[in-house]
Amino acid sequence: MNAIILAAGLGSRLRPLTNDRPKCLVPVLGTPMVEQQIHFLLEVGITDITLVTGYRADKLDYLRERYGVQLVHNDQYDVYNNIYSLYLVRELLGDTYVLEGDVYMPSNCLDINLRHSTYFAAYRENYQREWGLLLDGNQVREIRPQDGTGYILSGISYWTKADAQQIRRCIESLIQEGDFKDLFWDDAVLQLQEQLHIECRPAEIFEIDTEAELRALEALLQSK
Repeated sequence: MNAIILAAGLGSRLRPLTNDRPKCLVPVLGTPMVEQQIHFLLEVGITDITLVTGYRADKLDYLRERYGVQLVHNDQYDVYNNIYSLYLVRELLGDTYVLEGDVYMPSNCLDINLRHSTYFAAYRENYQREWGLLLDGNQVREIRPQDGTGYILSGISYWTKADAQQIRRCIESLIQEGDFKDLFWDDAVLQLQEQLHIECRPAEIFEIDTEAELRALEALLQSK
């Protein structure tokens, strides 16, 4: 089992905190988000970790020495969405966790004993413009960009070798077709969802887009 962390984006909505560092290095209660992810991966025994860098990639070099993380640079980070980052490391995809580097886990929700591909999903009320999960028990029946209440994609997922092979082929096709500038890598899953067996694992995960959201999350965590 391995892990891929996608951390190439500009993080422009979190400025000025991202003026001099990538978004994944913004700390929550003193710990950079990506270091929290790496700690949790190592905690469950996943040591094969690849980080796709982009904006201010130089700031992430220390992770190689400190944690043994492999770094792959996406020099098109300011042109394409994260589908291109995953395309660059697509050969690594299989029995793999894929994590977006700008999400924060207060506690470790990762599991190395998963039998099926799994989206770790947060429950949100009255969400807007999110990728919602329609469930049958714990199985994902449909992924639908929408407004609503329920579980949403939260930036952490696991993919079996069989499902990852299909996703990899779909991403390759989308890149070869050329019209992928505004696509996210989950768009490949969206196209394949009827062919994949995906389960939902409820988890406490927070995506932080603005400094106000960061401060609100820190206040919430300190109040517990």
